[in-house]
Amino acid sequence: MFDPQSIPAVQRLIRDATSSDARLLDGVLADVAGISGEVRVIQPRQASAVSLVASDGGNNQLRFNPFTMQVVRVVDSHGVELFLDVVSPTTDTVELGRRHLDDPGSLLGIMMRDLGVASLAELSPMIPAEPRYAAWPLAYRDLCEWAVLYWLVCHRDYASSTLLVRDGLLRSRIFARDLFHTMYRRMRDAIETARRKWRRDVFLVGIAKRSEVVERYRLAMSLADLFPTGHPYFAAVPMDLQRRVYQRADYVRSPEDDGEAAAPHYNMGAMHLVRFGQESGDPVWTVDLLHDQRERAQEVFGTLLGDAQSGFPVPYYPLSLQEADQHAQVADFDLEILQDSLVEAVREQVPSDRRHAFDAFDKLHVSDVAARRYR
Repeated sequence: MFDPQSIPAVQRLIRDATSSDARLLDGVLADVAGISGEVRVIQPRQASAVSLVASDGGNNQLRFNPFTMQVVRVVDSHGVELFLDVVSPTTDTVELGRRHLDDPGSLLGIMMRDLGVASLAELSPMIPAEPRYAAWPLAYRDLCEWAVLYWLVCHRDYASSTLLVRDGLLRSRIFARDLFHTMYRRMRDAIETARRKWRRDVFLVGIAKRSEVVERYRLAMSLADLFPTGHPYFAAVPMDLQRRVYQRADYVRSPEDDGEAAAPHYNMGAMHLVRFGQESGDPVWTVDLLHDQRERAQEVFGTLLGDAQSGFPVPYYPLSLQEADQHAQVADFDLEILQDSLVEAVREQVPSDRRHAFDAFDKLHVSDVAARRYR
């Protein structure tokens, strides 16, 4: 705790340090000024001919020491379960990859076969044959989300034009070599085939709940009144501004940029700042359009506008994504059932002559002993 008499001195030091760094504010204001020429009003479009499908994978973990299980479940905005698996940090990743490749109905297996990889280690350096880190199931969950998205774009037929919405930007560094770029090209070609053969558009966007771009430029956007009151807006984010924020060329570089032939691409998106609300205090989101569809930004954002304006409980965040997230989460009674299933599975591993001890332990066990005093 500060001595009250020292507070004025600390405040003075803060003001002096801020004054010395005033150039930082000038810099972000200059960056935002470079965006202002790209600001466009979002014109609402009739969405009756376009269906919105969002997919999301919840972060669901079950724990009964020493066992930890990751439930990987990807669900769309209609509540349809598209992927389900359960892994642990000690799961044999070689056998896991083989299981998906041998299963013709596995969406992860479909993506692996299309990309020409024979194991999860070939697909992602974060899932080696002998994992050294217990966090690899999170990378596995991300791969499964991408596999579902890949299937929705490349292997699913749609009765009408469709807008696919991903929770997160259309960028990823979990893929090996240039496999992410290969996936982009296959998705781009599938979308073009659907347009020419069936005269149906398949649009793809990724929206980030949190973004370094928005955090860095939030104050500058407000001071510059980048998005004035009265309309929803969008603006393309210049490439040089993205480089200053992310400082990783492979994460920012356009998928059509072949200037560094040997360098991998981890981006398939064209970044935009979007405000779906009409007031200055409404949230601004970072949204990636599929790079090949960037010239149709007005059409895509106009289609997404109604869904975003219906967003609840997060205002002006696409309702379809919020519904997909809600469906993907394992909670309440479902969580209790799965947790009990884990306990029963552990019990089956205990020798029969010691199960009475396990049963007594399970009845008395409380993970937080200190919590007993609140009962």
